[in-house]
Amino acid sequence: METKEFSKSNIFNFNDSIEYSNSAIVSKTVIKQNSGNISLFAFDKGETISEHTADFDALVQVIDGKGEVIINKQSFIITAGQCIIMPANIPHSVKALEKFKMLLTMIKG
Repeated sequence: METKEFSKSNIFNFNDSIEYSNSAIVSKTVIKQNSGNISLFAFDKGETISEHTADFDALVQVIDGKGEVIINKQSFIITAGQCIIMPANIPHSVKALEKFKMLLTMIKG
């Protein structure tokens, strides 16, 4: 479901740039570079990205709704306007407690 990068030199609003889809997670690539990428996600209520690890830190910024981020078996409830960093090489997952939009920024070291 990934699409090409967002257009450069254009004003946009993250919340308006992605739509929810029933029983699905939708993602769009904002920027993709060798040094990392930024992706926008829209989760329907109850949708989950299962536990996994990544080789680099990842910043989650909530755009809309409420979700649960689990890092190393510790639960964090996160809502619109809040952020959390998921550390590299530590198991983590994301679940939508209600419809939920987030921006994910991954920086490779």
